[in-house]
Amino acid sequence: MKRKGLIVMDKKPSFERSYNTNLAAEYYVLSILYRKGVEAYLTIGNKKSVDIIVKSKDGKIVTIDVKGLVEPTSWPIENVKPKPDHYIAFVSFNKKIRDENSLPEVFIVPSVDIIDERLKLVYTNPKGSRRVVQYVRLKRYKDKYLNNWAVFYQQEIGS
Repeated sequence: MKRKGLIVMDKKPSFERSYNTNLAAEYYVLSILYRKGVEAYLTIGNKKSVDIIVKSKDGKIVTIDVKGLVEPTSWPIENVKPKPDHYIAFVSFNKKIRDENSLPEVFIVPSVDIIDERLKLVYTNPKGSRRVVQYVRLKRYKDKYLNNWAVFYQQEIGS
């Protein structure tokens, strides 16, 4: 935006406002899977519910939906459909997406846990028009979900 010959910068760079945050999250998750020796494939597209396909040594297929945030706030989950062998990787760059020395937090949650009322992971606004998983709610279960990479490289996925 220009004003009287000056360029006025927005508070957040356009990179942090765009879907590139989610791409960074997808590639981060994919890189960890490769480093763990997991056979994984990135799917192509913008509004998709499966971002990564994982194939175990015994041929079993597991899918991952990656949700990325610059700040630790809330991940929208309108397109999440709980099903067996489908996981959600909630990635928070904790306001440090431009710091390549800072590792994001990754919570790997079975999609069926999203709808488990006992866990209370999902917040729905009073109008019922928006469903999110809040960072503070996931943090309560960090021992269970934070860096839960083992679910993808065990001998039999999901066992």
